[in-house]
Amino acid sequence: MDAPRAARLAVAARPPGPRAPARFPFASSTAPRREGRWWCARDPRADSRGGGSTFPSPGRCSRLALALAHAHRNRSPAANLGLPPHRPARSPAAGIATRVTGDRPPLVECAGDRPIQEPAGVEEKASTMSSTVPKSSNIFWHDCAVGKADRQKLLKQKGCVVWITGLSGSGKSTLACTLGRELHTKGKLAYVLDGDNLRHGLNKDLGFKAEDRVENIRRVGEVAKLFADAGLVCIASLISPYRRDREACRALLSDGSFIEVFLNMSLELCEARDPKGLYKLARAGKIKGFTGIDDPYEAPLNCEIEIKEVDGVCPAPSDMVGQVVTYLEEKGFLHE
Repeated sequence: MDAPRAARLAVAARPPGPRAPARFPFASSTAPRREGRWWCARDPRADSRGGGSTFPSPGRCSRLALALAHAHRNRSPAANLGLPPHRPARSPAAGIATRVTGDRPPLVECAGDRPIQEPAGVEEKASTMSSTVPKSSNIFWHDCAVGKADRQKLLKQKGCVVWITGLSGSGKSTLACTLGRELHTKGKLAYVLDGDNLRHGLNKDLGFKAEDRVENIRRVGEVAKLFADAGLVCIASLISPYRRDREACRALLSDGSFIEVFLNMSLELCEARDPKGLYKLARAGKIKGFTGIDDPYEAPLNCEIEIKEVDGVCPAPSDMVGQVVTYLEEKGFLHE
């Protein structure tokens, strides 16, 4: 046997030494890579000399995925969010760390070239938690070049909020929609935020408990503010029974563009009209917390417009709209 061949066989017979790992580009841990591909020495398909298997991404190999998850967990700022430390289970058969997320099966085998679901790391949990944090200190207001004045000049009107409040059955939705139609015929851009309509979408997760009513009005107030900032006449039609909540919405528009319209109709008149049959259900005890029956309504103290019943009858929609439009014109909201 020639010397070069003997040397080669001696090298081949030598037990493999430790491989020098390459650092992750994004983690404090290390893992082996080969020419842009990830290498797993613990893969069962590794040859006798530690040849291992390579994968185009760490997600193709559960062991590499676990290593990456561990590295991310050590560096992620999500650790400051109070997440419990991750303690992977041990597979008694293979002695390999596995993890189970929800209904997902544990990742205990390499999938070769088959795509497998990558494990959800701490970043995913942090992203989910960030949307539920009630207050944030690391956010900043960003101003845009086009402001409210520019939009108002384009629309030839001034943005404002017409907030219609009153008992159920007092005519709020009728007034809101009729007012919207009247402004449309005048060439003015308006949008109606109806309380019942909003509970089909934006506020569908809210009930009628006191705290839910507060959140309902808060959300509508914020949306109405955005419409007014866009230069529209926003018509909000809600019972909004609590005075403090209406005042909180008024405080959102400090430039006097909050116009409270109180439909001052008596409970007897509203109950006699009962267009939705809700008073009948409330009297029968089938609806709890109904405003005017077993939940209070706090009338406005300083509203801009008050519309009263006439001889025990609700005024005609055209008459009510006339009062509101006259106010808007006198205050300069319907022209630049």
